[in-house]
Parts: sequence; C-alpha cells; structure tokens
Amino acid sequence: MKRIFVVIAAYNEQKTIGKVIMDLRKNGYNNIIVVDDGSKDKTSQIALKKNVFVLRHKINLGQGAALKTGIDFALEKGADIIVTFDADGQFLSKEIQKVILPIKKDKYDVVLGSRFLGTAKNIPILKKIVLKLGVVVVYMLYGIKVTDSQNGFRALSRYAAENIEIQNNRMEHAGEILHQIKKKKLKFCEVPITVLYSEYALKKGQSWSNSFNLGMKMLWKKISR
Repeated sequence: MKRIFVVIAAYNEQKTIGKVIMDLRKNGYNNIIVVDDGSKDKTSQIALKKNVFVLRHKINLGQGAALKTGIDFALEKGADIIVTFDADGQFLSKEIQKVILPIKKDKYDVVLGSRFLGTAKNIPILKKIVLKLGVVVVYMLYGIKVTDSQNGFRALSRYAAENIEIQNNRMEHAGEILHQIKKKKLKFCEVPITVLYSEYALKKGQSWSNSFNLGMKMLWKKISR
C-alpha cells in the first residue's frame, strides 16, 4: 500500500487549521505535515494538539519555502505520494482520492487540481479573469498547457517530488513547479476539484491584483534573462 502524506503550508491559520486537520483525518489521511511559516498566532499550538507533524519556520519565508520544507520531510518519512493542501479550508479532503488515483494506478507522476474543470464556488470575477490570464502566461513562459496554473491542490509521486526543485520561496513556486514538470518531462494530468471561496478564504488568499503582479513579474524575469 502506498504511503500518502499531506503537506499543509500555513501562515496565521488558527481559525481553520484545526478543522482542516480533523476533516483530513475523517477521510482517512493520518500522515499530515503542517509547516507553520512563521505564524504569529496559535497555528502551531492547535496543530500540535491534533497529533500531526508540525514543522516551524522562525520567520515567514513564503508558501514555496513552506512546501519545500514539508515535501522534503515527507520524503524523509518514506512518502510514496505527497499531496499539497491549503490551510484555509478552500479544498475538500474527500476529493484527495480522485487526485491521487492516477498516481496510484502508475499512469502519471503529477496530478494537478483544476477549479476550472471542476467548481470555483463564489469566485470573484476579477480573480477568475486574472487566473485565466495566468494560464496564458504559463504557456508563453514554459510551453505547458493547463487550465489552472495557480492551484495549490496537487499530488506528486515520490519520483516527481524527488525531481521537482522548488527554489522560489513565495508564490512564484506554482509556475516553477509547472516549469519543472515540463523540463523534467514528468507525466501529468489535471483533475476537476472544488474550490470554496468563503469570506475568510478571500480575505486570507492572494488578491487578484497580487496575482496579476505575479504574472507580470514572471514574464519580466523571462524577458530579462
């Protein structure tokens, strides 16, 4: 049986982290790694009480750095499949099974969740437009076709996790992962997933303007090389 680990990058998520962990356990996922990326609230304390692995950055380094820390730790613990999952309650843990299934069947190295193949409930129209533009930017930069370039719900086989090198500490890591998939010729597919845009998630998440700025930053880096 393949060992499945769930990696959660968390920054000031005391309001939701406990519920997210409980929901993961309810659906049978017990190898849970919470990477507290320099939170100033009780994220770590709450996670520790839930009896999961808790790793802590002393300062806020960014989601990319937190995921790298969690993925490296999962590999050390013998993970066969690593799922990256958000801490704000936007994703449904019951959907992990369909995200990991293509890897369990040994058909793919990486599975990417797509809200645009599935459901993006209550997504603001400006955010939707910017995310759609992000798909175009990623194709222009890296030549990889996806429908959702900024989705944090993904699964990596052990082989993929060992070969994908996350070097960008912050939100650029999402595009970097796609670049690595293309560069390393990893087999990938997308599956439909649900993203719930609650008031809390919208407040905590990346704004549409930040997403736009991120895309421009990625383009500029490519052009200036």
